[in-house]
Amino acid sequence: MRNFFALALRLTISTSLFAQEAKPEDVKSADAILTALYDVISGPAGEKRDWDRMKSLFIPEGRLMPTGKGQNGVSYRVWTVQEYIDQAGASLEKNGFFEVEVSRKIESYGTISHVFSTYESRRTLEDKEPFARGINSIQLLNDGDRWWIVSVFWMGETPEFQLPKKYLKKVKKKRGA
Repeated sequence: MRNFFALALRLTISTSLFAQEAKPEDVKSADAILTALYDVISGPAGEKRDWDRMKSLFIPEGRLMPTGKGQNGVSYRVWTVQEYIDQAGASLEKNGFFEVEVSRKIESYGTISHVFSTYESRRTLEDKEPFARGINSIQLLNDGDRWWIVSVFWMGETPEFQLPKKYLKKVKKKRGA
């Protein structure tokens, strides 16, 4: 019995330490959490991002994983949300960064959803052409109370890997999503 209470206490403490209070409007639907994800990383040069808001979107064990192919073959990195913030946050804030979703394909089953989200990246909203495009593969979880991001695995477009037309169909935004 003593072991049960010790385990319960440990689980309660570890969950509450990592729990971030999410804005209800950010996590009420798959559309809402995807909008919040793109919104939280985007902003003009010199603008601080709300990294606590970003953390609130992810499960405590959430991961962000960029991948690509270079001279040495395929490579990838695996970051916690905090490691992503530590690695990329200062650059996003210093240089300006706007990532805009241009297409989305979502498939769901039970409590899980998988999203293929095509993006374009610009330094300012006025930039005519993006400096990067690619696909975010986003895994979502609906626990019955809210949506969570489990992982974001992405690859930027390259001359070798051009974005297929089927992933360039424009996103139709819903009112209030």
